[in-house]
Amino acid sequence: MILKERIELFYQQDLDRIDHHEAIQTFNEFKFFLNNGDIRAASPSKEGENKSGWIVSDWVKKGILLGFRLGELIDVSMNEHFKYYDKSTYPLKKLTLDNQVRLVPGGSSIRDGSYVAPGVVIMPPAYINVGAYVDSKTMIDSHALVGSCAQIGKRVHLSAAAQIGGVLEPIGALPVIIEDDVFVGGNTGIFEGTIVKQRAIIAAGVILTGSTPVYDLVNEKIYRRTKETPLIIPENAVVVPGSRSIETPFAKNNKLALYAPIIIKYRDSKSDAATVLEESLR
Repeated sequence: MILKERIELFYQQDLDRIDHHEAIQTFNEFKFFLNNGDIRAASPSKEGENKSGWIVSDWVKKGILLGFRLGELIDVSMNEHFKYYDKSTYPLKKLTLDNQVRLVPGGSSIRDGSYVAPGVVIMPPAYINVGAYVDSKTMIDSHALVGSCAQIGKRVHLSAAAQIGGVLEPIGALPVIIEDDVFVGGNTGIFEGTIVKQRAIIAAGVILTGSTPVYDLVNEKIYRRTKETPLIIPENAVVVPGSRSIETPFAKNNKLALYAPIIIKYRDSKSDAATVLEESLR
């Protein structure tokens, strides 16, 4: 029986009715491929297959959840002053020099069952959760979070305190996806399956969620999540924090406004992210 079928079988069964030893062996095999990036919680779809450009591998998310069910809470403390307790199935990821990941000292953690490609730089303290996929030459800065199953592309810059949300359930839900060459500014939050397309720039302080409408000043459009597609930030878009007025009498009298992310321009093929942001925010 192939790995996918075994994961599906064990996921559907009650723990007290399965062969625990066989289930653990299956899970460890599954986690081996997950750690190596050979399987992913979400992958690029074929051209024209769907509007988002990505497809969820629900069996992979089931495998991750199976690991939590199979694991026992154990003591993983460093010493008597640093006490930690977690599932036996998800220890810290074992890295060596062969991985060619630059993990700077200072308190970062990478959970087992995540993929971190050669050339990634991780500044302390940062956290990468299970199921995450971080592609080559990406920078994860201090206090940044890569949530469970989040997909981060090549040459992405996650600035200090950027929060990339995670998702395990519902099984079919897309995780947050940050495509290649995206710049994510400091103190940003990208959640609820938002997809940021290639070479987009997300300025410091921008918050993107499934319920956040994004206003495109260039094309005079409003981007929203629908029943069929998540919130999608277009390629090369430069998104900055803004506001929109509230039109009720009370709001007008008190000069109230709601937060609104705004696409203020689109970068060209040669423009540097820092230069574009500086010009946009002047």
